[in-house]
Amino acid sequence: MPADEHNACPPPLVPSDDPAMRARLAASHVAIIGCGGLGSNAAAMLLRSGVGHLTLIDFDVVEKGNLNRQLFFHDQIGMRKTDALAGTLRRIDPDAALTLVHECMTPENLLATVGGADVVIEAVDRAEVKAMITNVLCGAAPELPLVGASGLAGVRSANDVVTEQIGEHFYLIGDCTSDVRDGLPLLASRVMVAAAHQAHAAIRILLGHAEP
Repeated sequence: MPADEHNACPPPLVPSDDPAMRARLAASHVAIIGCGGLGSNAAAMLLRSGVGHLTLIDFDVVEKGNLNRQLFFHDQIGMRKTDALAGTLRRIDPDAALTLVHECMTPENLLATVGGADVVIEAVDRAEVKAMITNVLCGAAPELPLVGASGLAGVRSANDVVTEQIGEHFYLIGDCTSDVRDGLPLLASRVMVAAAHQAHAAIRILLGHAEP
């Protein structure tokens, strides 16, 4: 390798051929509710794509059983998920702007926690919490884009995981039918497909593409 290649500047996190796109993403803020299989992987994709500010929200800690599909490592077991994910993201970009919220979201604190974001990603497991997030945000902040997920379990084709626009500012990712409560497993491959859909939907919204 030529000597000057050792001193070359590292490539930017997003392509350098569109400064306007870079600037728009760098000025953007995405709040991610849930730092499990969906949220942890979506956060890494958003950071690598150049999104400037991420709010990471989760009340849980890393467990060994999370390692099969969540962006955590064995030496992070027992850590708060928000702290562990922040550490991993700062290995990608040491200067990443991260806001960490180690709380359970409720109807009382949700809007105050995510209201400053440009896009909210719902990445929680429990159906009743998904419903609460959707109802509160679509009711109290209908102009705030929300990207949710439903139907990720099992071994059906990854092509069945799609992005649909459910309302003017509400997007839903998944097949909307498969559920772990039906005895179906959560596999890293299908969960990460859905996480990629969520990250890409957020990026498209941030760049002004309203449709899925």
